[in-house]
Order: sequence, then structure tokens, then C-alpha cells
Amino acid sequence: MAGRWKNDLTWADVTPKAAWLNRRQIMAGAGAVSLLAAAGGVRAATGAAASPYSTDEEQNSFEDITGFNNYYEFGTGKEDPARYAHMLTTDGWQVEIGGLVDTPGTWGMEDILKGTSLEQRIYRLRCVEGWSMVIPWVGFELADLLNRVGVQPSAKYVAFQTALRPEEMPGTRARVLDWPYVEGLRLDEAMNPLTILATGLYDEPMPKQNGAPIRLVVPWKYGFKSIKSIVRITLTEEQPPTSWNKAIPREYGFYSNVNPEVDHPRWSQATERRIGSGFFAKRMPTEMFNGYGEEVASLYAGMDLKANF
Repeated sequence: MAGRWKNDLTWADVTPKAAWLNRRQIMAGAGAVSLLAAAGGVRAATGAAASPYSTDEEQNSFEDITGFNNYYEFGTGKEDPARYAHMLTTDGWQVEIGGLVDTPGTWGMEDILKGTSLEQRIYRLRCVEGWSMVIPWVGFELADLLNRVGVQPSAKYVAFQTALRPEEMPGTRARVLDWPYVEGLRLDEAMNPLTILATGLYDEPMPKQNGAPIRLVVPWKYGFKSIKSIVRITLTEEQPPTSWNKAIPREYGFYSNVNPEVDHPRWSQATERRIGSGFFAKRMPTEMFNGYGEEVASLYAGMDLKANF
């Protein structure tokens, strides 16, 4: 892990805003900009708070991150989210938080972000399909929000649900999955400082095709665990169902930790292709827990990671 992390990153380390400013039509509207400003943590002129958890690897371009994406609610093609996600209405977005919490309720984005200090987190993302990116997210630790609502002692898991709006999400008209999309984490995974709720990337609000206005990012797990456009968070005692595990349990486990030693039934997970490096570029070796083992391996001490894939 030596040399992998550094704690002096600034916005100067990511692609200059001017290089992609002309693509702002795909971003959330001015209302989302106001929400980020209200949070007080992202300052476009002076840079966001940096994080020691950020990687110093080269980041992918804005075009890569927003143009090559899985978001099946808008279609199964990698370009479909960028093509159709503009239809998603994010104004007045609310997140219901309930289950085994002290203060259940429905939170608007203004409430969620009020007093929150947003951080820049430059994370690796490893897709279960064998490709990867490095993405400069802006967000805050999920643990901060859970602590605000008060986690009850009997809670062991955190369940998440994506918005379901067939009139705005054309992909949901096909039965690719059992909609709405749902995901889940064990409570200790959710409380780990690497786990964030992201509300932006680079120094702008989250693009709609990437999960606006708020999404989960769990960098040591395959990308489909990082659920997008969250509308519900529920603390539970029982392990919650997750969409891909329900659909194809033989191929997608509940944990879905990045593990080069556990192949997908239809392809090897030992290597990955970094998006933007060229189709014929040499594949990179995949690291256990996507390179975040120092921070998360202890969560799975004693577990059979092949049986609990």
C-alpha cells in the first residue's frame, strides 16, 4: 500500500474544469448547485477538503466517467444512461430513512446536506465486468448520516433502494431486474470510513447518469453495490435482499467484494481493463479488495471469502 495514498490532494489534482465545462448540460440543474453550496464543504474557488483515503492514481476523464456507465434503469447499453438520464427529475428529492433508527423520517437533500462537510474522495472503481476507473467523487461518510438518525443496537444491516419512475426511467419497462433496484451492506461495512454517500464528482453536482442527486460509493466492492439515486435507507436486523443476488445468485453474492481469486462463473476476475487506456492496452492485475485491504480486510477476518462471495 506504500505510496498509494496521499493526504495533500487538491482540486488541482483533477482535470481542469475548463476542459469539460461545455458538457454541463448533462449535469443536475442550478438547484443542485445550490444544495452543494449549502453544504459548505465544497468550494470551487479554493478546493474541497482533501482526504487521506484518496488514491494518487491518474483519474479518468469526465467524458469517461459520464459516458461509459451501467445504470440499467436507463438501458443496458453503456451509453444509455448519458442518453436518457436527463429525463430524471431531481428537484425536491427526498430520502426516507427508517427501520431500526431512533429518528425515522423523510429527509430532503437540504436536510441531509445541512452542516455537512463534503470531501473529495478519489477512489478506484472496479466493475464486476472486468473494467475499472479512477473517479474523483465529492461526498461524505455514510456513518455521519447514520449517526445523526441514531442506529439502534439490534440493527445489523443497512438496506438501500433506488428510485422507480418508469415514466422517467425507460429501462425499467424491461424486466431485466426486479425493480426497484435494491442493495445492502452489513452495518460494519456501512460504518467504515471508506463508505460514502456521493453528491458530486469533480467540483459539480452528481451527473444524473452517475446517480444524482445522491448515491452510495463502496470502493472495495464491485461497482453494482454502489447503488444510485437513493430514495430509501432502512436499518434492519436481517440481511436485506439485493437486486443482482436475487436475479442470479450463482453469479452475484451479497458481499461482492473485489477478489481476484474468485472468478465470475463466466470470466476471470484476476485482471481488469482501465477505461481510457485503449482497448488493446495491457490489462492490469486486480488487487484484493480493490487495493483497500488495509482498511477493510479486518471486517472479514475468519470468513471464507469464496463461500461468502
